Amino acid sequence: MPRANRRRRDDVPLALGRLGAGLTTTEMYAGQRWTVRRLTGASSDRTYLCPGCEQDIWPGTPHVVAWPDEGVGGVGDRRHWHTPCWTARERRPPRGAFR
Repeated sequence: MPRANRRRRDDVPLALGRLGAGLTTTEMYAGQRWTVRRLTGASSDRTYLCPGCEQDIWPGTPHVVAWPDEGVGGVGDRRHWHTPCWTARERRPPRGAFR
């Protein structure tokens, strides 16, 4: 039998604006602002090359997508990074791997 002492919160409206909060952030890298989105493995369906370590990011692997906040910042400027490589980006700059 289910518990009866939990309050129902049907009268509280759903804050749709908060659903996407925290998924996309702005961070500094190489002297400029970057838009950063952390992806779960479920949303990736192809292999990417990490510019930090020049190793493949396989489908289903959680990773980070970053692109310049100012300037072009289009689809072609997005880079997919392993999460640890993005965290260590200032200590280990990319070697120019772009795919």
